[in-house]
Amino acid sequence: MSTTMRAAVCVRAGGPEVLEIRELPVPEVRDGWSLVQVKGVGLNRSELRTRQGHSPNVTFPRVLGIECVGVVAASTDPEVPDGTTVAAVMGEMGRAFDGGYAEYALLPNTLLMPITTTLPWEVLAALPETYLTAQGSLDALGIVPGGAGRLLIRGGTSSVGMAATSIASGHGIETAVTTRRQSKIAALAAAGAGHVLLDDGGSLAASVRDVWPEGPDHVLDLVGTNTVVDSLHLVRRGGTVCVTGSLSGWTLPDFEPIAMIPSGTRLTAFHSDDIRGSAGRAVLQRVVREVEAGLYRPHVDRVLGLDDIVAAHRHMENNEATGKVVVVP
Repeated sequence: MSTTMRAAVCVRAGGPEVLEIRELPVPEVRDGWSLVQVKGVGLNRSELRTRQGHSPNVTFPRVLGIECVGVVAASTDPEVPDGTTVAAVMGEMGRAFDGGYAEYALLPNTLLMPITTTLPWEVLAALPETYLTAQGSLDALGIVPGGAGRLLIRGGTSSVGMAATSIASGHGIETAVTTRRQSKIAALAAAGAGHVLLDDGGSLAASVRDVWPEGPDHVLDLVGTNTVVDSLHLVRRGGTVCVTGSLSGWTLPDFEPIAMIPSGTRLTAFHSDDIRGSAGRAVLQRVVREVEAGLYRPHVDRVLGLDDIVAAHRHMENNEATGKVVVVP
């Protein structure tokens, strides 16, 4: 194994151009941490926001990447020996310590999720953060296989939106999803959406009532702060809104719960850090099996190399992606 590796380093806060390809030493293994040869990385908008300087606890330079899949190259965990296929998400990857935008990543053993799969790396890389987040969000909404109910997904062409659409469709749930672009309707329909609604940034009330006069039973809001209050008034009285995404930011100023949450309507949230490591392993393995069986249909927007990381971030920042952008180092 080489003593050096290539990595995409965020040298300071700023635009995509602050990501630089550098030659770094391969991290040295230490107690409680194992070295993973990275085979694929799914990109996330939280990395974009960290790169922009919106993660106050992150210091630069930093190798970003809150997830990766790969093969254990040097293990300190006898239960996860060298050569094991693993996935890892969250747990301060790419924030407190260097993450997946590299040929190798030194990761805490507690984050490693051993996976058995026949999927190609670029498909497997599209699953961990995206599908664990989508599944956790649907669980928070109380959506189960074979259950009843109508689900509205706001921000449907995000990677989590596409994954949630795929899972809900596999569960037999009637689903409507939103997009701001006419050109993305076909991809959403292919992912399993029963209804696709164009969202111009205003209230969706008229479009939603045309589909469901009484409103949806559940709303998965991946846009976040700009739309959560509107979502609370779209869902039927007594329904549930789950805020998972932060496409429009992380804070909601001047939020007045009593005035803004209709009586009996529930507001919840989901954070993927809740299912990192052993907490998410069984869920991710089940997702992998469902993808292998063709029940879930992950949508990979494009697969790029590490040298294309600036273009990949620019693609995300311009909201051009439909589904997951994957980088293969």
